Amino acid sequence: MIEIVPYRGWTNNVLLGNGEVELVVTLDVGPRVIAFRQPGGFNVMKNYDSMMGGTGEAEWQIRGGHRFWLAPEDLTRTYFPDNRPVRWHSEHPLIATFTPPPETEYGVQKEMTLELAPTGSDVLVTLKVTNIGTAPTELAPWGPTVMAPGGVEIIPLPAKFDHPGHPSRAKSPADYAPNQELILWPYFDFSDSRWSFGKNYIFLRQDAAKGPTKIGLAHRGGWVAYANQGTLFVKRFDYREGGNYPDLGTRYQTFSNEDMLEMETVGELVTLAPGQSAELVERWQLFGNVPAVNTEADVEREILPRIEG
Repeated sequence: MIEIVPYRGWTNNVLLGNGEVELVVTLDVGPRVIAFRQPGGFNVMKNYDSMMGGTGEAEWQIRGGHRFWLAPEDLTRTYFPDNRPVRWHSEHPLIATFTPPPETEYGVQKEMTLELAPTGSDVLVTLKVTNIGTAPTELAPWGPTVMAPGGVEIIPLPAKFDHPGHPSRAKSPADYAPNQELILWPYFDFSDSRWSFGKNYIFLRQDAAKGPTKIGLAHRGGWVAYANQGTLFVKRFDYREGGNYPDLGTRYQTFSNEDMLEMETVGELVTLAPGQSAELVERWQLFGNVPAVNTEADVEREILPRIEG
């Protein structure tokens, strides 16, 4: 099902649904996936009330939802105002592609494609950027998803194993090597009560009383999740060993402040010759009737059976 519907002050928005879940994508600005929900259910994405329905602003607007950025983060190209109307086309009732005007100032053309499964909640999200300029350009496609406040994020950690002790008991030098990376932004604080670093999972709780915090990870775990008001949002993505990821090797970044929590995948840093493209691909899932998640035991009991089933 594809319809053009009004949404919170915008007249033109694409509603893409299969009867079990639906997405709303803005056409007057963006493209932004501004809502992901079960029909009539809770929208897991944050909407900034004061920015709904706006268009044509001179400066970039966060608005909420899922957007398409370019890394490394700077104050110009990254924050290009995506405030203009978007073209779209669909050759299948469950697939739609959204193309904003070219960013001629930086010689790039973005494109967002959403493919919804016939049943269930799976959504394949592809962000594609093409160098339409006359010179090579270095970039990485970046997919921040702004989540509604009040939830808790779950990030799985790599497998644990014991220190081998004496070298005679080691199978290889890898038994002594690190197997995980954690990148910290200057405003991160280990004493911040929003964070819990467990044996198998990291938890980040969105808190309306606290300001910015952020970490990054290489993240080979394949998934992250956000539980809020009985709804679980899952974001899946791959990791390529040896890949040149920005920000000291971060494939995944997460940010939170008093308004929201952001779940951010980052592609490999590449130099595109004119005409070349790069893609970032991730997969979303949505589950309802999920009990509150506060501990690692809760994750093992309530989250893993759903996402591994």
